[in-house]
Amino acid sequence: QVHFMESGGGLVQAGGSLRLSCTAGNIRNVNRMGWYRQAPQKQREVVAMFSSGGTNVGDSVKGRFTISGDIAKNTVYLQMNGLNPDDTATYYCYAGGWGIVGDNTQRLDDYWGQGTQVTVSS
Repeated sequence: QVHFMESGGGLVQAGGSLRLSCTAGNIRNVNRMGWYRQAPQKQREVVAMFSSGGTNVGDSVKGRFTISGDIAKNTVYLQMNGLNPDDTATYYCYAGGWGIVGDNTQRLDDYWGQGTQVTVSS
């Protein structure tokens, strides 16, 4: 089964920084990786994505967050600077590719990690 190793979340004061890391396993030919986030009572939103074609960062975090990684190693990072309380959310690692879903079975799909909590105090 597809699995993710996410780390880097935590509690930080406004203006502080955190760096999220994620590695996806049992997934091949990954074409995109990135981060989503979901705050309580809000819809999940894209934070940043990257692929061999480049990167995209959401307007709400542009200039503060930077995404990087290595597609060949199924690894993605999110450097978050200038954090504010509105950034408080559960952050989910994302990978799009061929996931191993059973014996000799792969499926092209979108996959998400279990999430890591980021809390920013004012």
